[in-house]
Amino acid sequence: MSALHIISFDVPYPANYGGVIDVFYKLKQLHKQGIKITLHCFEYGKGEQKELNKYCEKVYYYKRSTSVFHQVSRLPYIVKTRSSDQLLKNLLLDEAPILFEGLHTCGILASQYLEKRLKIYRESNIEHEYYMHLANAEKNIIKQAYYRTESRKLKRFESILSHADKMLVVSKADTDYLKKKFPKSNISYLPSFHPYENVESLTGKGDYILYHGNLGIAENALAARFLITQVFSKIKHKVKIAGLNPMADLKDLTRRYEHIELIENPEEGVLQNLIKNAHINCLHTHQGTGLKLKLLNALFAGRFCLVNDLMLVGTGLEKACEIANEPNNFVDKINELMETVLSAEQIETRKDLLKPFDVKENTKRIVELLS
Repeated sequence: MSALHIISFDVPYPANYGGVIDVFYKLKQLHKQGIKITLHCFEYGKGEQKELNKYCEKVYYYKRSTSVFHQVSRLPYIVKTRSSDQLLKNLLLDEAPILFEGLHTCGILASQYLEKRLKIYRESNIEHEYYMHLANAEKNIIKQAYYRTESRKLKRFESILSHADKMLVVSKADTDYLKKKFPKSNISYLPSFHPYENVESLTGKGDYILYHGNLGIAENALAARFLITQVFSKIKHKVKIAGLNPMADLKDLTRRYEHIELIENPEEGVLQNLIKNAHINCLHTHQGTGLKLKLLNALFAGRFCLVNDLMLVGTGLEKACEIANEPNNFVDKINELMETVLSAEQIETRKDLLKPFDVKENTKRIVELLS
Protein backbone atom coordinates (compact mmCIF):
# COMPACT_ATOMS: atom_id res chain seq x y z
CA MET A 1 0.00 0.00 0.00
CA SER A 2 1.44 3.37 -1.05
CA ALA A 3 1.85 6.24 1.39
CA LEU A 4 1.67 9.96 0.71
CA HIS A 5 2.23 13.22 2.57
CA ILE A 6 -0.16 16.02 1.61
CA ILE A 7 0.67 19.58 2.67
CA SER A 8 -2.45 21.74 2.60
CA PHE A 9 -2.48 25.56 2.77
CA ASP A 10 -5.61 25.43 4.98
CA VAL A 11 -7.57 22.88 6.97
CA PRO A 12 -9.46 21.24 4.07
CA TYR A 13 -12.69 20.66 5.98
CA PRO A 14 -15.33 22.00 5.84
CA ALA A 15 -14.72 22.06 2.08
CA ASN A 16 -16.47 25.40 1.65
CA TYR A 17 -14.43 27.24 -0.98
CA GLY A 18 -12.62 26.45 -4.23
CA GLY A 19 -9.10 25.56 -3.13
CA VAL A 20 -9.99 23.32 -0.21
CA ILE A 21 -12.69 21.56 -2.23
CA ASP A 22 -9.95 20.25 -4.50
CA VAL A 23 -7.79 19.20 -1.52
CA PHE A 24 -10.56 17.51 0.46
CA TYR A 25 -12.12 15.49 -2.34
CA LYS A 26 -8.70 14.51 -3.64
CA LEU A 27 -7.64 13.05 -0.29
CA LYS A 28 -11.03 11.39 0.07
CA GLN A 29 -10.64 9.68 -3.32
CA LEU A 30 -7.02 8.71 -2.59
CA HIS A 31 -8.16 7.10 0.65
CA LYS A 32 -10.72 5.07 -1.34
CA GLN A 33 -7.84 3.84 -3.52
CA GLY A 34 -6.01 2.59 -0.43
CA ILE A 35 -3.38 5.35 -0.14
CA LYS A 36 -2.13 5.90 3.42
CA ILE A 37 -2.26 9.68 3.82
CA THR A 38 -0.38 11.84 6.29
CA LEU A 39 -1.99 15.26 6.12
CA HIS A 40 -0.21 18.45 7.15
CA CYS A 41 -2.38 21.56 7.28
CA PHE A 42 -1.97 25.17 8.29
CA GLU A 43 -4.70 26.26 10.67
CA TYR A 44 -5.98 29.82 10.95
CA GLY A 45 -9.58 29.69 12.09
CA LYS A 46 -11.12 26.31 11.31
CA GLY A 47 -9.54 24.41 14.19
CA GLU A 48 -8.94 20.66 14.23
CA GLN A 49 -11.49 18.64 12.28
CA LYS A 50 -12.33 15.05 13.30
CA GLU A 51 -13.79 14.40 9.83
CA LEU A 52 -10.25 14.33 8.40
CA ASN A 53 -9.31 11.39 10.63
CA LYS A 54 -11.64 9.20 8.53
CA TYR A 55 -9.36 9.54 5.51
CA CYS A 56 -5.88 10.09 6.98
CA GLU A 57 -3.49 7.93 8.98
CA LYS A 58 -2.26 11.04 10.76
CA VAL A 59 -3.19 14.73 10.68
CA TYR A 60 -0.74 17.42 11.76
CA TYR A 61 -1.87 20.98 12.40
CA TYR A 62 0.48 23.97 12.23
CA LYS A 63 -0.63 27.39 13.41
CA ARG A 64 -0.38 29.85 10.55
CA SER A 65 1.23 33.08 11.73
CA THR A 66 -0.74 35.90 10.08
CA SER A 67 1.23 38.81 11.55
CA VAL A 68 1.38 41.86 9.26
CA PHE A 69 5.14 41.99 9.93
CA HIS A 70 5.52 39.06 7.52
CA GLN A 71 4.66 41.47 4.71
CA VAL A 72 8.17 42.97 4.87
CA SER A 73 9.72 39.60 3.93
CA ARG A 74 11.10 38.96 0.44
CA LEU A 75 8.96 35.83 0.46
CA PRO A 76 5.31 36.16 -0.55
CA TYR A 77 3.06 36.64 2.48
CA ILE A 78 1.08 33.48 1.64
CA VAL A 79 4.34 31.50 1.78
CA LYS A 80 6.05 33.24 4.71
CA THR A 81 3.02 32.78 6.96
CA ARG A 82 3.15 29.04 6.32
CA SER A 83 6.73 28.48 7.50
CA SER A 84 7.22 25.67 10.02
CA ASP A 85 10.36 23.89 11.19
CA GLN A 86 8.14 21.19 12.68
CA LEU A 87 6.63 20.48 9.28
CA LEU A 88 10.03 19.55 7.84
CA LYS A 89 10.80 17.36 10.87
CA ASN A 90 7.50 15.50 10.44
CA LEU A 91 8.11 14.98 6.72
CA LEU A 92 11.46 13.38 7.52
CA LEU A 93 9.90 10.68 9.70
CA ASP A 94 9.60 8.49 6.60
CA GLU A 95 10.45 8.55 2.88
CA ALA A 96 6.95 8.77 1.37
CA PRO A 97 6.26 11.11 -1.58
CA ILE A 98 5.05 14.64 -0.81
CA LEU A 99 2.19 16.50 -2.48
CA PHE A 100 2.48 20.29 -2.11
CA GLU A 101 -0.97 21.88 -2.42
CA GLY A 102 -0.53 25.28 -4.02
CA LEU A 103 2.42 27.65 -4.18
CA HIS A 104 1.52 28.65 -0.61
CA THR A 105 3.07 25.43 0.75
CA CYS A 106 6.27 25.44 -1.30
CA GLY A 107 8.56 27.27 1.13
CA ILE A 108 10.50 24.04 1.77
CA LEU A 109 10.28 22.62 -1.75
CA ALA A 110 13.98 23.34 -2.38
CA SER A 111 15.17 21.99 0.97
CA GLN A 112 18.34 19.88 0.72
CA TYR A 113 16.75 17.44 3.16
CA LEU A 114 14.05 16.61 0.60
CA GLU A 115 16.35 16.17 -2.41
CA LYS A 116 15.78 12.42 -2.68
CA ARG A 117 12.02 12.55 -2.09
CA LEU A 118 9.37 12.43 -4.81
CA LYS A 119 7.91 15.96 -4.73
CA ILE A 120 4.65 16.68 -6.54
CA TYR A 121 3.34 20.22 -6.94
CA ARG A 122 -0.43 20.63 -7.20
CA GLU A 123 -1.20 23.90 -9.00
CA SER A 124 -4.45 25.72 -8.33
CA ASN A 125 -3.68 29.10 -9.93
CA ILE A 126 -0.91 31.01 -11.62
CA GLU A 127 -0.72 32.92 -8.36
CA HIS A 128 0.96 36.13 -9.50
CA GLU A 129 -1.67 36.55 -12.22
CA TYR A 130 -4.45 35.76 -9.76
CA TYR A 131 -3.19 38.37 -7.28
CA MET A 132 -2.92 41.01 -9.98
CA HIS A 133 -6.54 40.34 -10.87
CA LEU A 134 -7.45 40.67 -7.18
CA ALA A 135 -5.69 44.03 -7.14
CA ASN A 136 -7.68 45.18 -10.15
CA ALA A 137 -10.95 44.04 -8.53
CA GLU A 138 -10.22 45.62 -5.13
CA LYS A 139 -11.62 49.06 -4.23
CA ASN A 140 -9.65 49.50 -0.98
CA ILE A 141 -6.35 51.26 -1.81
CA ILE A 142 -4.37 49.54 0.98
CA LYS A 143 -5.56 46.06 -0.02
CA GLN A 144 -4.91 46.90 -3.66
CA ALA A 145 -1.29 47.81 -2.85
CA TYR A 146 -0.88 44.57 -0.89
CA TYR A 147 -2.15 42.46 -3.79
CA ARG A 148 0.18 44.18 -6.27
CA THR A 149 3.20 43.71 -4.00
CA GLU A 150 2.27 40.08 -3.39
CA SER A 151 1.89 39.52 -7.13
CA ARG A 152 5.46 40.70 -7.75
CA LYS A 153 6.81 38.48 -4.96
CA LEU A 154 4.88 35.48 -6.22
CA LYS A 155 6.18 35.91 -9.76
CA ARG A 156 9.75 35.90 -8.43
CA PHE A 157 9.11 32.99 -6.05
CA GLU A 158 7.57 30.83 -8.79
CA SER A 159 11.05 29.72 -9.91
CA ILE A 160 11.15 27.38 -6.90
CA LEU A 161 8.87 25.03 -8.86
CA SER A 162 11.88 23.79 -10.80
CA HIS A 163 12.58 21.63 -7.71
CA ALA A 164 9.29 19.72 -8.12
CA ASP A 165 9.60 16.30 -9.76
CA LYS A 166 6.08 16.50 -11.15
CA MET A 167 3.43 19.20 -11.53
CA LEU A 168 -0.31 18.51 -11.71
CA VAL A 169 -2.15 21.49 -13.14
CA VAL A 170 -5.88 22.31 -12.93
CA SER A 171 -6.42 23.92 -16.35
CA LYS A 172 -5.10 23.51 -19.88
CA ALA A 173 -4.20 27.20 -20.09
CA ASP A 174 -2.13 27.01 -16.89
CA THR A 175 -0.51 23.80 -18.14
CA ASP A 176 0.65 25.58 -21.30
CA TYR A 177 2.03 28.47 -19.23
CA LEU A 178 4.03 26.21 -16.89
CA LYS A 179 5.36 24.02 -19.72
CA LYS A 180 6.69 27.12 -21.42
CA LYS A 181 8.27 28.44 -18.21
CA PHE A 182 9.67 25.06 -17.06
CA PRO A 183 10.39 23.16 -20.31
CA LYS A 184 12.48 20.50 -18.55
CA SER A 185 9.84 19.70 -15.90
CA ASN A 186 7.30 16.87 -15.86
CA ILE A 187 4.00 18.75 -16.13
CA SER A 188 0.54 17.34 -16.81
CA TYR A 189 -3.06 18.53 -16.82
CA LEU A 190 -5.18 17.13 -13.99
CA PRO A 191 -8.52 18.90 -13.40
CA SER A 192 -9.78 19.88 -9.97
CA PHE A 193 -11.42 17.34 -7.69
CA HIS A 194 -15.03 17.87 -6.61
CA PRO A 195 -17.82 16.10 -4.67
CA TYR A 196 -19.41 14.29 -7.62
CA GLU A 197 -18.75 10.81 -8.94
CA ASN A 198 -21.70 11.14 -11.34
CA VAL A 199 -23.65 13.92 -13.04
CA GLU A 200 -26.69 14.60 -10.84
CA SER A 201 -28.44 17.30 -12.90
CA LEU A 202 -32.25 17.26 -12.78
CA THR A 203 -34.46 17.46 -15.85
CA GLY A 204 -37.35 19.91 -16.01
CA LYS A 205 -37.52 23.45 -14.67
CA GLY A 206 -36.64 25.45 -11.59
CA ASP A 207 -38.08 28.86 -10.75
CA TYR A 208 -34.97 30.90 -9.90
CA ILE A 209 -31.50 31.90 -11.06
CA LEU A 210 -28.50 31.37 -8.76
CA TYR A 211 -25.11 33.01 -8.46
CA HIS A 212 -22.84 31.46 -5.82
CA GLY A 213 -19.28 31.98 -4.63
CA ASN A 214 -17.13 33.10 -1.71
CA LEU A 215 -18.45 36.66 -1.52
CA GLY A 216 -15.69 37.78 0.83
CA ILE A 217 -13.20 37.55 -2.06
CA ALA A 218 -12.94 40.70 -4.18
CA GLU A 219 -13.13 38.79 -7.48
CA ASN A 220 -16.43 37.11 -6.59
CA ALA A 221 -17.89 40.25 -5.04
CA LEU A 222 -17.07 42.13 -8.25
CA ALA A 223 -18.80 39.45 -10.33
CA ALA A 224 -21.86 39.55 -8.06
CA ARG A 225 -22.07 43.36 -8.30
CA PHE A 226 -21.80 43.18 -12.09
CA LEU A 227 -24.56 40.60 -12.37
CA ILE A 228 -26.88 42.41 -9.95
CA THR A 229 -26.50 45.89 -11.46
CA GLN A 230 -26.09 45.00 -15.13
CA VAL A 231 -28.15 41.82 -15.50
CA PHE A 232 -30.41 40.79 -12.62
CA SER A 233 -31.78 44.31 -12.14
CA LYS A 234 -33.14 44.11 -15.70
CA ILE A 235 -35.12 40.86 -15.33
CA LYS A 236 -38.25 39.92 -13.40
CA HIS A 237 -37.33 36.31 -12.57
CA LYS A 238 -36.47 35.32 -9.01
CA VAL A 239 -32.72 35.51 -8.24
CA LYS A 240 -30.72 34.06 -5.34
CA ILE A 241 -27.16 35.11 -4.44
CA ALA A 242 -25.45 32.66 -2.07
CA GLY A 243 -22.01 32.60 -0.51
CA LEU A 244 -19.61 33.11 2.34
CA ASN A 245 -18.98 36.43 4.07
CA PRO A 246 -20.74 38.91 1.77
CA MET A 247 -19.41 42.47 2.01
CA ALA A 248 -21.63 45.22 3.47
CA ASP A 249 -22.08 47.03 0.14
CA LEU A 250 -23.24 43.78 -1.49
CA LYS A 251 -25.87 43.34 1.24
CA ASP A 252 -27.07 46.90 0.66
CA LEU A 253 -27.18 46.34 -3.08
CA THR A 254 -29.35 43.22 -2.92
CA ARG A 255 -31.84 44.94 -0.60
CA ARG A 256 -32.74 47.36 -3.41
CA TYR A 257 -34.41 44.60 -5.43
CA GLU A 258 -37.44 42.66 -4.20
CA HIS A 259 -36.77 39.75 -6.58
CA ILE A 260 -33.16 39.24 -5.41
CA GLU A 261 -32.46 37.26 -2.23
CA LEU A 262 -29.07 37.12 -0.50
CA ILE A 263 -28.31 33.87 1.34
CA GLU A 264 -25.35 34.41 3.68
CA ASN A 265 -22.97 31.60 4.67
CA PRO A 266 -25.17 28.67 3.60
CA GLU A 267 -24.24 25.26 4.99
CA GLU A 268 -22.83 22.81 2.47
CA GLY A 269 -26.08 20.86 2.09
CA VAL A 270 -28.11 24.04 1.67
CA LEU A 271 -25.78 25.34 -1.05
CA GLN A 272 -25.86 22.04 -2.94
CA ASN A 273 -29.67 22.10 -2.90
CA LEU A 274 -29.65 25.66 -4.18
CA ILE A 275 -27.37 24.66 -7.06
CA LYS A 276 -29.39 21.54 -7.86
CA ASN A 277 -32.83 23.19 -7.84
CA ALA A 278 -31.96 26.40 -9.69
CA HIS A 279 -33.11 26.62 -13.27
CA ILE A 280 -29.99 28.57 -14.22
CA ASN A 281 -26.64 28.71 -12.45
CA CYS A 282 -25.35 32.07 -13.68
CA LEU A 283 -21.59 32.59 -13.25
CA HIS A 284 -19.28 35.40 -14.26
CA THR A 285 -15.63 36.26 -13.74
CA HIS A 286 -13.34 39.11 -14.73
CA GLN A 287 -10.25 36.86 -14.77
CA GLY A 288 -9.54 33.51 -16.39
CA THR A 289 -6.90 31.94 -14.13
CA GLY A 290 -7.12 28.42 -12.70
CA LEU A 291 -10.30 26.35 -12.85
CA LYS A 292 -13.44 27.63 -11.18
CA LEU A 293 -14.79 24.91 -8.88
CA LYS A 294 -18.17 26.64 -8.89
CA LEU A 295 -18.36 25.83 -12.61
CA LEU A 296 -17.92 22.09 -12.02
CA ASN A 297 -20.43 22.24 -9.15
CA ALA A 298 -22.99 23.83 -11.44
CA LEU A 299 -22.42 21.37 -14.28
CA PHE A 300 -22.41 18.20 -12.19
CA ALA A 301 -25.40 19.15 -10.04
CA GLY A 302 -27.32 21.96 -11.73
CA ARG A 303 -29.54 22.47 -14.74
CA PHE A 304 -28.56 25.20 -17.21
CA CYS A 305 -25.20 26.88 -16.69
CA LEU A 306 -24.86 30.41 -18.11
CA VAL A 307 -21.32 31.84 -18.04
CA ASN A 308 -18.99 34.30 -19.74
CA ASP A 309 -16.00 33.18 -21.81
CA LEU A 310 -13.46 33.84 -19.05
CA MET A 311 -15.16 31.26 -16.81
CA LEU A 312 -14.25 28.62 -19.40
CA VAL A 313 -10.58 29.40 -20.11
CA GLY A 314 -8.60 26.16 -20.23
CA THR A 315 -11.58 23.90 -19.41
CA GLY A 316 -12.82 22.65 -22.79
CA LEU A 317 -16.40 22.92 -21.44
CA GLU A 318 -17.77 25.46 -23.89
CA LYS A 319 -20.34 23.01 -25.31
CA ALA A 320 -21.64 22.18 -21.82
CA CYS A 321 -22.61 25.79 -21.09
CA GLU A 322 -24.66 28.66 -22.41
CA ILE A 323 -22.37 31.64 -23.02
CA ALA A 324 -22.91 35.39 -22.76
CA ASN A 325 -20.42 38.21 -22.33
CA GLU A 326 -22.32 41.48 -22.55
CA PRO A 327 -25.12 42.41 -20.09
CA ASN A 328 -27.79 42.44 -22.81
CA ASN A 329 -26.70 38.96 -23.94
CA PHE A 330 -27.05 37.70 -20.36
CA VAL A 331 -30.55 39.18 -20.08
CA ASP A 332 -31.67 37.68 -23.39
CA LYS A 333 -30.22 34.24 -22.55
CA ILE A 334 -31.87 34.22 -19.11
CA ASN A 335 -35.28 35.10 -20.52
CA GLU A 336 -34.88 32.40 -23.19
CA LEU A 337 -33.64 29.68 -20.82
CA MET A 338 -36.32 30.33 -18.18
CA GLU A 339 -38.83 29.18 -20.80
CA THR A 340 -36.79 26.09 -21.74
CA VAL A 341 -36.85 22.63 -20.15
CA LEU A 342 -33.54 20.79 -19.60
CA SER A 343 -33.93 17.42 -21.32
CA ALA A 344 -32.54 13.98 -20.50
CA GLU A 345 -30.69 14.08 -23.84
CA GLN A 346 -28.92 17.28 -22.85
CA ILE A 347 -27.84 15.69 -19.59
CA GLU A 348 -26.42 12.67 -21.46
CA THR A 349 -24.41 15.02 -23.69
CA ARG A 350 -23.13 16.80 -20.58
CA LYS A 351 -21.97 13.47 -19.11
CA ASP A 352 -19.76 12.89 -22.15
CA LEU A 353 -18.30 16.39 -21.95
CA LEU A 354 -17.49 15.96 -18.26
CA LYS A 355 -15.55 12.70 -18.65
CA PRO A 356 -12.15 14.46 -18.25
CA PHE A 357 -13.34 15.55 -14.79
CA ASP A 358 -14.07 12.01 -13.55
CA VAL A 359 -12.62 12.00 -10.02
CA LYS A 360 -12.16 8.23 -9.90
CA GLU A 361 -10.13 8.14 -13.12
CA ASN A 362 -8.09 11.18 -12.13
CA THR A 363 -7.31 9.60 -8.76
CA LYS A 364 -5.85 6.58 -10.54
CA ARG A 365 -3.46 8.91 -12.36
CA ILE A 366 -2.09 10.16 -9.04
CA VAL A 367 -1.82 6.63 -7.69
CA GLU A 368 0.24 5.64 -10.75
CA LEU A 369 2.71 8.42 -9.93
CA LEU A 370 3.24 6.97 -6.45
CA SER A 371 3.89 3.39 -7.54
